[in-house]
Amino acid sequence: MTKHILFGLLSAAVFLVGCAHRPAPHPTDEPFRSVYHHSPAENWMNDPNGMFYDEANGVWHLYYQHNPFGTTWGPMHWGHATSTDLLTWEEHPIVLYPDSFGTIFSGSAVIDKNNTAGFGENAIVAIYTQSEKIGQNQSIAYSTDGGYTFTKYEGNPVLMGDIADFRDPKVTWDGDHWLMTLACQQEIRFYASPNLKEWTYLSSFGKDLGAHGGVWECPELLHIGDKYVLLVSINPGGPFGGSATQYFVGDWDGKEFKCENGKCKNEQMNWLDYGKDNYSTFTFHNSPDGRLVAIGWMSNWQYAEVVPTVAFRSQNTIARDLFLFTDDASWRGDQIPTRCRDRRTGAGRQTGCARHSLQRQRGESGHEPGCAPPHVLHGSYCFGRLLFLP
Repeated sequence: MTKHILFGLLSAAVFLVGCAHRPAPHPTDEPFRSVYHHSPAENWMNDPNGMFYDEANGVWHLYYQHNPFGTTWGPMHWGHATSTDLLTWEEHPIVLYPDSFGTIFSGSAVIDKNNTAGFGENAIVAIYTQSEKIGQNQSIAYSTDGGYTFTKYEGNPVLMGDIADFRDPKVTWDGDHWLMTLACQQEIRFYASPNLKEWTYLSSFGKDLGAHGGVWECPELLHIGDKYVLLVSINPGGPFGGSATQYFVGDWDGKEFKCENGKCKNEQMNWLDYGKDNYSTFTFHNSPDGRLVAIGWMSNWQYAEVVPTVAFRSQNTIARDLFLFTDDASWRGDQIPTRCRDRRTGAGRQTGCARHSLQRQRGESGHEPGCAPPHVLHGSYCFGRLLFLP
């Protein structure tokens, strides 16, 4: 019997050794390319840009900062990928190239349903930063084929910069006009426009508020229930070094963003994610059912250019629905929308994920139980599993 047991153990050992030398094949034959995260077919990628949902065709459009000439940061273009399920992506040709006004930095895109810009009903209008040695300005381009090709506006730039680091416009519709949220050094500026071409300054936010360990970038103002949430990426200055995304909860009166009860002091910073690899988070314009579907750059400027990939560098996070929970209700999960609360996945129910996320955030941010910030922004993902399907 002892011999049989010994033979069994030796056989198992031989089998395990054999398995160790024959790893499971990767779907793309590239061992460092993720399966469930978007990555460029080749060369460098950073911030996701101009994301929107084409409702008529059921297609999610993702543009991204792209250097087509190498696997490190370089002259920025807008790469392009599409998906019907937010898991599998099809790559398309570059849509925006540098020109005499500069390279193509980060920005956003909207569906101009009412033809406010005069480019045609339902034209896709991209709003992006152009960067050159003498400064940064905002330009626009439009697409009449659903976002696959763009024509640059002949009147560019539409908003001239007056300081360094004047960039990353996120544009949304705000009642009866377009609203631009723009990063300007270590503050956020808000501008209004009736037609995406002429912009009027409204207000600024951020002086002596939040984290200021680096330049502010890639902002977005979200309307969630009866509150507003301002996302602001920062580099460096993240909670564990390098780049990260902070957020502020407050109110918007059509002109100014103000923190809820003034709770935006430096010692009360909120972070969208406590991992090191979630930066430049933006949501898709025109997401169905009023959802806030977000994707971020899944890397960190501390090491983004030296990760050990060969043909490409960088990937994006999985898509996530964003929700805002009050402190007490998040423990119960009774503020989670029914469509998500009742949907089961291999990772468990979303209520458990929300509770896990809040407990982790409290533990790492130094808040004692019962003393957490009054509102916690939560992305509906857990343990690498999606908790929603388009």
